[in-house]
Amino acid sequence: MTSLSVTTSTEAPASLDVDIVVVAVRAGADGPELVSHPDLAHLQPHLATVGATGKADELVRFPTLDGSRASVAFVGVGKALNAVTARQAAGSAVRQLAGAGSVALAFGLDDEAHVHAMIEGASIAAYAFTDYRQKTASKVKAPVQSVTVCTTATVSAEAIERVRIVSEHVALVRDLTNRSGGDLYPQSFADAATEAAQGAPVTVEVWDEKKLAAEGCGGIIGIGQGSSRQPRLVKVSYSPAGAEKHVALVGKGITYDTGGYSLKPAEAMNGMQNDMGGAAVSLGLVLTAARLGLPVRLTAWLCMSENLVSSTAIRVNDILTIRGGTTVEVMNTDAEGRLVMADGLVLASEEQPDAIIDVATLTGAAIVSLGRRTVGVMGDTDLVGAIVAAGEQTGEPHWHMPLPEELRSQLDSRFADMANLKVGNRDGGMLVAGIFLKEFVGNGADGNPIPWAHLDIAGAAVNEGPGYGYLAEGATGVSVRTLLTAIEQRFTA
Repeated sequence: MTSLSVTTSTEAPASLDVDIVVVAVRAGADGPELVSHPDLAHLQPHLATVGATGKADELVRFPTLDGSRASVAFVGVGKALNAVTARQAAGSAVRQLAGAGSVALAFGLDDEAHVHAMIEGASIAAYAFTDYRQKTASKVKAPVQSVTVCTTATVSAEAIERVRIVSEHVALVRDLTNRSGGDLYPQSFADAATEAAQGAPVTVEVWDEKKLAAEGCGGIIGIGQGSSRQPRLVKVSYSPAGAEKHVALVGKGITYDTGGYSLKPAEAMNGMQNDMGGAAVSLGLVLTAARLGLPVRLTAWLCMSENLVSSTAIRVNDILTIRGGTTVEVMNTDAEGRLVMADGLVLASEEQPDAIIDVATLTGAAIVSLGRRTVGVMGDTDLVGAIVAAGEQTGEPHWHMPLPEELRSQLDSRFADMANLKVGNRDGGMLVAGIFLKEFVGNGADGNPIPWAHLDIAGAAVNEGPGYGYLAEGATGVSVRTLLTAIEQRFTA
């Protein structure tokens, strides 16, 4: 995790003591167009010299800037310039200029929303995960240390501090998700959550395997019983004085997933240390809200287990009893995430919050359906709509997926109340998983179902390819900013 120093300046870019001055290039209908501070308009003819096209994520260098020790970098914004593309371009420049100590962003943007987006993109991009590098640490360029945004817009210290808090907690999520499953297991994850919460106005409660058994959490216990490293449930509570609304979060925390006896192929097992990303997002979101002082009560239920193979692991056709008494026949031990989430959803429902949002790297089907940059969202139409709209603002695509009633039959069991899936039927796998989770969402104080949204972040939680925009290869921290925006807009107004 790194912390970027951010300032704004009304001075001419050439007068700033920085290593690189970055200007933006738009892919115009008649060729590349400079998008820059007015003092840098003379750089337009050099676009052709360096071959700049304005394509998003493109970064090309020009050696000198008259009157300055700095060099120039041209970064593409694509065809349109708005808050989303400004965020991406600023982040892309900072990410690709790792190794430079100081950078000035001279896009000539004076709209406060655009400037805020640029600062956010730059702050998220100034990240590197080097925890496991020893002999090769020198091969990783250090993130940019300071960014100056050239603008006449007034950006308060409070606004910059907000971006710092958000980006640091996104980095926390990325750090946790990137960690090896050999190091991050249920107890160490619980310890990390407790440590991260130090100094924040939250309480952290850790349930060990005895407490989980006493509370009837058969899903978390069942999935975790194959490992010598026992399961945990971590409850993180933020309850500010005067809060009128309460939102519960449920996060999938499978710290490693072999698939159990329904063993994954070796290739599919690669990356399964990331299967706790939903719990990391839920933790990061609560801590962000708490440190920002949002006037809404938040409770996160982090459901942590290792899904391993051993003589004590559950078998196919075993029947688990979820918190609240629902029995589930396990038809595939690799459909484990929904089983630990079921306990969390019941626990969250018992407090009758105003809404429940669950976050999980739940299904490979989400990747097949939506690729690796879009989050599938299911559930209550209004709540889902608020999350999708927030994703548009933050530049994190979230897409509303249906929960067709006819797919419920795939969860019928021969002997139990339900099954965790129908063997041999792959139709609508992401949707069937959402339908399963819906069964465990309870009613509110008014007797009606609690508004609920399910986020399947299986594709977007980790960037498997080369870096793009403000994201490097590895964990992304997706949905923290989107859910923060949605909760703030919907439950604090």
